[in-house]
Amino acid sequence: MRHKAAIPTFLVTGSNGQVGFELRRSLAPLGSVVALDHASCDLSRTDELRRVVRECRPDVIVNPAAYTAVDKAETESELAFAVNAMAAGVLAEEAEALGSLLVHYSTDYVFDGTKTGAYVETDATNPQSVYGKSKLAGETAIAESGAQALVLRTCWVAGAHGGNFAKTMLRLAKERESLRVISDQFGAPTTASLIADVTAQIVARFWLTGVREDFPSGVYHLAAAGETSWHGYATEVLRYARSLGVEMKADPEKVEAIPATAYPLPAPRPANSRLDTTRLREAFGIHLAPWEQGVHFLLDQIFQ
Repeated sequence: MRHKAAIPTFLVTGSNGQVGFELRRSLAPLGSVVALDHASCDLSRTDELRRVVRECRPDVIVNPAAYTAVDKAETESELAFAVNAMAAGVLAEEAEALGSLLVHYSTDYVFDGTKTGAYVETDATNPQSVYGKSKLAGETAIAESGAQALVLRTCWVAGAHGGNFAKTMLRLAKERESLRVISDQFGAPTTASLIADVTAQIVARFWLTGVREDFPSGVYHLAAAGETSWHGYATEVLRYARSLGVEMKADPEKVEAIPATAYPLPAPRPANSRLDTTRLREAFGIHLAPWEQGVHFLLDQIFQ
């Protein structure tokens, strides 16, 4: 067990990404944040990554950086695995050597999406895409490292900083009279700010209790409460944007529901991305607000 510093140091990868950007805000009141973007540390270069971690000697490593180009990953598997699997393993090994906590983010894509109900942490994984396989390999590498780690699986992430589905719908609604959106894939839109705030709450508990064997490490599902389809998500984005006075060509009523088969993509998407968050809520006493509330907050941030 390492000596507990008066003020913890957090090393945050992918600091210019949707979640990384919000983590810089949420972790700042808790300690010193060392933010790494792609320019300062390329996660596909493991030697460089080890050097940065060893120089920083963080108390907590938070790793939202990932290769997230789901369709491109089908033809760039080597890069996807380097960033999503190998880098995760390296961070876990370094965390274990330092006696630090690793917080890593994974995805609903580790499942095949065929389950009827919401997925729990112990359900069998069966990724159908290169992206999903690379993220699962990252989870495995962390588990095998022996590091004290939290793996937070999430889904349908959107933040005010960076590109995402909600922003795409807003852009298209300003350009087109109507939209066609998939209605037979289900999940919970989860904001980057929610993920960052929950992470800060968990990390605060870890730091206050110290590095202890009874800290509830492991895999947890983190998503907003409730569920919807991509069609329902798009409709709510446009409905709330209209209430804010945003001018659009396409009204919420002009969002046509289509099946996933009508919009084929290189990488298969899970039809069911619903994640059961009971374990997270009970382990850390966390309340997860309905997805609609998160979407409204997101649009308030975008249009404030």
